[in-house]
Amino acid sequence: MRRPADAAVRVAAVAAVVCAAAVLPGGTAAGIQDGTYDFAPDARPVTGAASTTGAARLEPGRTYRSSLPRNGKLYYRLDLAATTTAYVPVTAVPPAHATVTSTDGIRVSVQDAHGGSCPYASARFGAALSPRPLTAVAQRETDGTLCQGKGTYYVLVERLDSGGTADSGAAQPWDLEIAPVTEPPLAKAGPTTAPGTRDSASPEPLAGEPRRRPGGAGFATARPLGQGVWRTDLTPGQTVFYKVPVDWGREPQAVAELGAVAQGHGYVGGALNLSLYNPVRGLVDDASPGYTGTQKSAALAPPPPVEYANRYAVLGGQRAVRFAGDYYLVVHLSERMTQTFGTGPFAVTLRVRIAGQAHGGPAYAGRPVPDDVFTVTEQDRAAAVIGSGGSGGSGAGGGSAMVALAVGGIGTGTALLLVLGVWTVAGRRAQTRVSAQKPTA
Repeated sequence: MRRPADAAVRVAAVAAVVCAAAVLPGGTAAGIQDGTYDFAPDARPVTGAASTTGAARLEPGRTYRSSLPRNGKLYYRLDLAATTTAYVPVTAVPPAHATVTSTDGIRVSVQDAHGGSCPYASARFGAALSPRPLTAVAQRETDGTLCQGKGTYYVLVERLDSGGTADSGAAQPWDLEIAPVTEPPLAKAGPTTAPGTRDSASPEPLAGEPRRRPGGAGFATARPLGQGVWRTDLTPGQTVFYKVPVDWGREPQAVAELGAVAQGHGYVGGALNLSLYNPVRGLVDDASPGYTGTQKSAALAPPPPVEYANRYAVLGGQRAVRFAGDYYLVVHLSERMTQTFGTGPFAVTLRVRIAGQAHGGPAYAGRPVPDDVFTVTEQDRAAAVIGSGGSGGSGAGGGSAMVALAVGGIGTGTALLLVLGVWTVAGRRAQTRVSAQKPTA
């Protein structure tokens, strides 16, 4: 049972952070260059093999960096327990300004030692014809007839190419980020059917004055984001990443708006791409509207509440919202905007709503790897308010903002000490409670 003292500490922590946010600078410019991607700073280099023989082993919970040649097919190895569900997200990063077609992309699959194939996933550039990071997630589930049992499994990453000349960048390799995750079974059997359907009508987008919140340049440096109206400025070819903490029972909803411009005339297909990914980087939904110079919105379909049993649904979007944790909003502005509307930057507004009622998660017989991948803490919620905790090396502003707060004067310095002290206590108590009472999933 939650103790009143703990609840008071948590409320005080969030309140202190909100107060501190009021004195933060209006927003610092993100140090993200067009076409770049922030790989995890601790990513280990790994070389894919041309066959299963000699395939390098991937360890769940670690992040790897590799390279995929043109028309390439590379194998990696996983060792899995019989009861472990595995997710293998692969993000492919083509060179900046490379020429791509709508059908170019990647395909990722998991195979057992006998050549049996588990479900695969693919990602393609689509109508935007603009090079950007693409992410696809292959998985090995334990409730099917294929890919069952303990043993060695192989991850196959394939590059889908339609051709192109060397001058267009098509012949250059694509960098890869691979971040395998494992999920333990339930401690006690639960429902094996998806929750019933509900009203999926899109709610009215949030209104209000947008607050500036530049994004990160990769999953590892995604900028924390909470409910509210936010603004950033993008240059053509730029992709930004945000992470939204979502509890069990909650529903992440988002709309991105590309503002009108006074110069230029024409049409750019798929000019603005908005994608929502789950905590293992599996696609929930995306939208890519065209642009004619007048304001345009990319609205995601409202997902159902986050529930474990969503994995048994028929529709892929519902299957993807199967666990709590950080959900990622990824925004890309097409490189082709330059040809018609100039180099920008272009104003983009994000309207984010976290609907639904939070509740406790299921009990698991073990821990996921990494063990915090499906966890939402009070510190995560507080970080989403002020935007810290995900800036990393991309200059997204979280770290510099906290430094500015510390040196802003005696009053602000005191506020910082209050934030850090109360936040630390709340975070430790929250994490202890999560570890002892609610194994994450």
